[in-house]
Amino acid sequence: MQIYLYNSLTKTIEPFKPLEGNTVRMYSCGPTVYNFAHIGNMRAFLFADLLQRVLRTIGAYNVKWVMNITNIDDKTIRDSAPGSTAWLPEMGSQTDNLMDNLLKFTQYFEKSFLEDISKLGIRLEHFFSMPKATEFIPQMQELIRRIIKNGIAYISEGSVYFNVSEWRKKDTYGKLYKIDFENFRAGARIDADQYEREDANDFALWKYKKPDEPFWEFEVDGIICDGRPGWHIECSTMEKELLGLPFDIHTGGVDLKFPHHEDEIAQSKAGYGVEPNAFWCHNEFLEVEGQKMSKSLGNYFTLRDLLEKGIDPLDIRIAMLSAHYGSTYNFTFDGINSARKARFRIQDYIYDLHQTTNGSFINTDVLNEMKSEVFTSLATDLHTPKALASVFTFINDNPANTLNEEARKSALEFFTKLNNIFDVWKIEPRPVEVVNIPIEITDLAEQRLKAKMSKNFAEADELRQKIIDAGYYIQDSENGYRLGKKW
Repeated sequence: MQIYLYNSLTKTIEPFKPLEGNTVRMYSCGPTVYNFAHIGNMRAFLFADLLQRVLRTIGAYNVKWVMNITNIDDKTIRDSAPGSTAWLPEMGSQTDNLMDNLLKFTQYFEKSFLEDISKLGIRLEHFFSMPKATEFIPQMQELIRRIIKNGIAYISEGSVYFNVSEWRKKDTYGKLYKIDFENFRAGARIDADQYEREDANDFALWKYKKPDEPFWEFEVDGIICDGRPGWHIECSTMEKELLGLPFDIHTGGVDLKFPHHEDEIAQSKAGYGVEPNAFWCHNEFLEVEGQKMSKSLGNYFTLRDLLEKGIDPLDIRIAMLSAHYGSTYNFTFDGINSARKARFRIQDYIYDLHQTTNGSFINTDVLNEMKSEVFTSLATDLHTPKALASVFTFINDNPANTLNEEARKSALEFFTKLNNIFDVWKIEPRPVEVVNIPIEITDLAEQRLKAKMSKNFAEADELRQKIIDAGYYIQDSENGYRLGKKW
C-alpha cells in the first residue's frame, strides 16, 4: 500500500518511496541523557515508533532506524560536574576525572531511558543503532575541517563557528522554519547549544575547552582547538556515518526545527555537499490539561511519575497514539482513563473472537471495507484517529458472537496486523483465572441479567460498562454469565 507523509521541508503531504531499494533509512533525534525523559519527549519517540511500524507493516519496507543518544552538550557537562546537585548516589562516586564523570552520569540516564521506552512498547530490537555522540568525535572533527575548507566556517579563540552570512550566499538558511533576518548581525556568535528562535547568527560547530570541562584534542591548520563538539554537528555526523547521505526520513519534535534541524541541513550540505535527507517529519507539542508543561505550574511529568500514580504505560501509549501526531496533544488524566477503556473494549473483542460461535455474520464486504478504511487511514499520514474510529464502528455494529468461523479468523488476522502497529493488545484467548469477585461486581452482573431478561437492553449495556470500568469483564454464557478480572 502506498504511504503518504507530510514533509516539513516542502510543507505538503507527499507519496513516500525509499531512495534506494526497499529499505527505509530513518533517523530520529533521541534524548539528551541528563535527566529522566518527560512525557513531551515520549510523544516524539512514540511518533517515530508509530512511523517505523507503519512503514514495516503497511508499506512492507525494511526499516533501518537510528536514534542517537546525546551524551555531550551543555546540560550533560553542567550536571555531571563535580559537586552537581543532579548527581545521584546510584551513579557511584565522582572522581577528579571529568570525562569519567560525564560518561558515568550519562550512562545512568541512558539506561533509564531504555527502560522507560521499553515499558511504552518501543522495542529495542527495532533499532539498527543507538549511537552515542562521544563515539563519533573524530568524524565530527573531520566534518568541521571540511566546512572550514569550503569557506563556511571560521575559528575564533579556539572555537569553530558556522558562518551563516557566507552560507546564505550559496543556499537558503531557513528551509524548515521561517527566519526573520531583519535583526541578523553578520559575525555575531552564539555559543549555547540551544538558543532563542530569533537568534539566527553564527553557531558553534566546536567549542574551545573551559576550565573544569571534559575535552578532546583538536588541531586545525596549526591552531589548537581542544574542546568538544556543538550539539548540532553531532547528528549530522552520525547520520552520515550510519545511514549514508542522503537518507530517507528524519523525525523529531517541532521544537527542533530551529535551530537544531535547520543547522543540521546547513552544515551537512556545507560539509558533505548534499541535502541530508528527503523527508522531515515533525510531531507537534504536548500540553498538560491545556497548558504548557512546566515545573513551575506543577504539571511536569516524567513517565516514572505517571507509573508511580498507578497508570499503565500501555494506556499512555494508546492515548498518545490515538491523537494525530501533527496536532497538539492535550494530556489529561481523564484522557488516559478514556484511552484505557477504549483499549479494554478492543481487547475484549479480541478475546471474544477466540470463542467458538455459530454466528451468521454480515456481508463479508463490511469486514473488508473496515480493513481498507483502517489501513488507508494509517497509510495516509498516520491518521490514527480515523483508523481507530473505523475499528470501533465495526465492533460496535458487529458483536464477535455474530461472526461465523471464517469471519472470526479474518478478523483475528486483521487485529494481529493492527497490533503490529499499536502493540497494546494480546492476540490470544481470554486467560482462565480464579479470582474472588467483589460482591458489588456480582450485584451489577445480577442486575444486568435481570435487565436483559426484561429486554431492557439499554440498562443492561450501562451495567456492563460499569463492570468494565471497574476492571472486570462479563461474558454471556448458557448459565447466564461469566465474570473475571481484566487482563
